[in-house]
Amino acid sequence: MCSLLRCSDPIVGMMNMCPVLSTPIDWKETPQAHCFFVDLPGLSKEDVKVEVDNGRVLKISGKWRAEEEELDVKWHRVERKRGDFCRNFRLPQNIKADQLKASMENGVLIVTVPKQEVKKPFSKGIQIEEK
Repeated sequence: MCSLLRCSDPIVGMMNMCPVLSTPIDWKETPQAHCFFVDLPGLSKEDVKVEVDNGRVLKISGKWRAEEEELDVKWHRVERKRGDFCRNFRLPQNIKADQLKASMENGVLIVTVPKQEVKKPFSKGIQIEEK
């Protein structure tokens, strides 16, 4: 694709070239889970991969497909995302890595990472023995 058109707007050109900037992700924590929301317009679940590496690194990757170039076609503006993207997030220790769930609806990927129950420290009186 024509790099001149891609970079005619410096901000758009930079976002299309940098997968981190072009893949917005929200991460929220609830008492029960960590939830990731990834805007992936135009992608299907087959275009996206969600993995956990080493039990604590969430990896979200995929690919936006570019249209095939045609010799007799002139593009006036190219702003939609193209190419590969990959985002990695180091997860906290209190997660259930084997229970992650992912779903996709209306171009938004939702990854839910359940948290382990936090064990509250217990208090116990200790009886003092006489000697």
